[in-house]
Amino acid sequence: MTIARVIANRPRNKVHVPTVTLAHGGGGKAMKDLIDDVFVEAFDNPLLAPLDDQARPELAGFARLGDRLAFTTDSFVIDPLIFPGGDIGKLAVCGTVNDLAVGGAIPLYLSCGFIIEEGVSIELLRRIARSMATAAREAGVQIVTGDTKVVERGHGDGVYISTAGVGLMREGLNVGPHRAQPGDVVLVSGSIGDHGMAIMSLREGLEFESQIRSDCAALNGLIGDVLTAVGPAVHAMRDPTRGGLASTLNEIAASSSVGVQIEESLLPVHSEVQAACELLGLDPVYVANEGKVVLFVAPEAADRALEALRAHPLGREAARIGQVTAEHPRMLVARTMLGANRVIPTQIGEQLPRIC
Repeated sequence: MTIARVIANRPRNKVHVPTVTLAHGGGGKAMKDLIDDVFVEAFDNPLLAPLDDQARPELAGFARLGDRLAFTTDSFVIDPLIFPGGDIGKLAVCGTVNDLAVGGAIPLYLSCGFIIEEGVSIELLRRIARSMATAAREAGVQIVTGDTKVVERGHGDGVYISTAGVGLMREGLNVGPHRAQPGDVVLVSGSIGDHGMAIMSLREGLEFESQIRSDCAALNGLIGDVLTAVGPAVHAMRDPTRGGLASTLNEIAASSSVGVQIEESLLPVHSEVQAACELLGLDPVYVANEGKVVLFVAPEAADRALEALRAHPLGREAARIGQVTAEHPRMLVARTMLGANRVIPTQIGEQLPRIC
């Protein structure tokens, strides 16, 4: 029997108080109880089981998946912690997985660091951890190491989560924001603005006939299907999170020194999201998404890529929204419903704070 299996089978400690106290961050028995009862119970796997200061995955199996290591880091400070369609735990896993996937990597392992405010409910923390575990399992990744800190009441805002993700790059694939080329077709995997408007509607108490739900989802399966279908024809991918679609397209236009032309009439926006944006004076192209990907695809492969997107449950509303041009380099231009052109700049500040 391996050491990891022996440790995994040991009796686990239990938390016997309803809320987090400063003792839970002190390194003693209370902290061990919290880690056992909340985090190990949720994340349990052989790499995590030793509870060492690091995880030690074997390298032997890596080579069969890819030829380069991909590594990313992220932090999550969303308010509120639980929202329609997800919570901070699901968001942390999906956001980290997506950062790897849009670079062409196969996500494998995650770490997570929790900064918890004194007084947070143990049951809330347990719910967040279990949500992370479910999201990781559905994405096919493992949470293999982590850290826990507790700050005094009033010095935090419930729970913050910091993550890191490790994956492997697919052989022969080279995608990046600097590789968009004139003629590339711009695709988006579905409706825009859902996540940001789910959060803002909750904050502002807005009610509609149908509730706006966050699109929070792990995209590695969807992206894998597209890469299987068209492979190197995908030149660039990004998940349009903070700053929305507009910021992502501006970033790629600047990195590749090309122009991007989109058609406003082709942008997929749910009616309730459009209505919420109008009430709050927001433009959907600047609103955050947490389960969408933008792809720049060679024109000869665009139809096949779109077909692959629409065949996946997360891509049923995928749309062709524009193309790359040699004109107006480093700029995003939209053709309006009236047939005029308008420049869509990158915003100077953050339109919606604490959105992810």
